Amino acid sequence: MVQKELRKYLKSGHVYRRSDLKTGDRHLKRLVAEGVLQKMARGLYYCPAMASFGSVPPEDEVLIRAFLKGDDFLLISPNLYNALGVGTTQLYNKCLVYNHKRHGRHTLAGKVFEFRRKQQFPKALSKEFLLVDLLNNLHELAEDRDAVLQSVRKRMLKASKSKFKRVVNAYGGRRTKALFNRWMSAGS
Repeated sequence: MVQKELRKYLKSGHVYRRSDLKTGDRHLKRLVAEGVLQKMARGLYYCPAMASFGSVPPEDEVLIRAFLKGDDFLLISPNLYNALGVGTTQLYNKCLVYNHKRHGRHTLAGKVFEFRRKQQFPKALSKEFLLVDLLNNLHELAEDRDAVLQSVRKRMLKASKSKFKRVVNAYGGRRTKALFNRWMSAGS
């Protein structure tokens, strides 16, 4: 009886926390065994959406939203740096999640997410933020750092200095702020 009521409540493509489902472990195990739900992580379940080729995994944003119990996060991939035209070419198999609640590596739906607690992060991505974030994370990237730094420097010096200054002051780390200030004082 409980399973039938729970099946009516479930919507395909949605991620649920254990506490949202309000049922016992026995029922959840049975629904997972039947393929009605998929366990994504401890306390996190997904009601798979079906396509012609099988079940579709949940979108990263939907998964993170359920995991963090809210929308206050920014999902970013180091692969986005490649579109900036500053010499980065590597592909990375990780996603960064800037948020106010969690930190550390968490595997959700078989994918590794690196959660980083940040005081501030923008609601949406911009090229300026991505350049600042690239500088913040340059030590973690498998790139020619000197060449990337020169490209970023040229890009920042050509652009609106006041806009970059605001973004650097809001989101830059200590090293990024020092580097930017050195570039600005040296001029072009």
